[in-house]
Amino acid sequence: MELLKIFTTAFNAVAPIVLLILLGYLLRRRNFLSADFVKIGNKLVFNVCLPCMLFVNVYEIKGFDAIAWDIVIYCIAAIAIIFILGLAASVAATPAPQRRGVLLQCSFRSNFAIIGLSLAGALGGEEAQAMAAVISAFSIPVFNILAVIALSVFVGEEAGKKSFKSILVNIAKNPLIIGVVLGLVCVAYRSAQLSVYREVRFSLSRDMKFFYDCLTRLKSIASPFALLVLGGQFNFSAVKGMFKEIAVGTVLRLVIAPVIGIGGAILLTDWKVIACGVNEFPALIALFGSPVAVSSAVMAANMHNDEQLATQLVVWTSICSVITIFLQVCLLMAAGLLAV
Repeated sequence: MELLKIFTTAFNAVAPIVLLILLGYLLRRRNFLSADFVKIGNKLVFNVCLPCMLFVNVYEIKGFDAIAWDIVIYCIAAIAIIFILGLAASVAATPAPQRRGVLLQCSFRSNFAIIGLSLAGALGGEEAQAMAAVISAFSIPVFNILAVIALSVFVGEEAGKKSFKSILVNIAKNPLIIGVVLGLVCVAYRSAQLSVYREVRFSLSRDMKFFYDCLTRLKSIASPFALLVLGGQFNFSAVKGMFKEIAVGTVLRLVIAPVIGIGGAILLTDWKVIACGVNEFPALIALFGSPVAVSSAVMAANMHNDEQLATQLVVWTSICSVITIFLQVCLLMAAGLLAV
């Protein structure tokens, strides 16, 4: 893969995100989108569209029998380590409770649900894309559970701290987590049918096609609509007042996270603890090297954190990730860990 092709792959994966955000920004500035529309659209994305997208993404996984458990466990462990480091960095970076949770979320939560599969496929083909799909079934629930914790722990009720019980309630009530859990239930039910009957006797996509098609159409609008709404909330003038936090969040997401996630995989593969190759590393680039998730800003707004900072981080990590993804691919190619 030539350097120009690598850059084009990274650019094509991220540029549509930036353009849709820019379109939402321009439409809002011209009052084509009203403030009320943006506010209601935010709730629609968070409570309906994104849960449907996550449900369908998980539902489409074929089964649990061919899962590379060493890679899955590694990814979850790496995300947890990044979360802990992000917690320390967010506390050190800002005294504002509403911003600490946003920075913490940015450190570990990538845009895997929206661009992860396509980016992995572009870098490694169908087998790499299939590996990314398997990882997504486990990483996305972890992302959302940790996001609820991150956005709850600093923004308190009376004394500034939420109780453990209230955090668990927020996790259980989170629409994104509900979507993923329902998807996993369907996959488990399908696997159970195959084990007992050696065939799938009931399938949502086959026997309730009308309902499943409705979900897939809601999935198809989730990403573009979320990005338009995000652009409607964006404010360039706010950059000056939160430059430090934007810089810290961008470095955490695009530098620290891939160094830990991808670098750790290289070391453990050399030590023969896990088995990462040309099919796994594209998925790891998508998981650890992609910009912060679009839904992070939506969730921050709905959980009373700094919505503007969360929006800024989505925009700036998306823009900067074109360069950082390009560099990651070049380094892995030079090491012989990606197919040329």
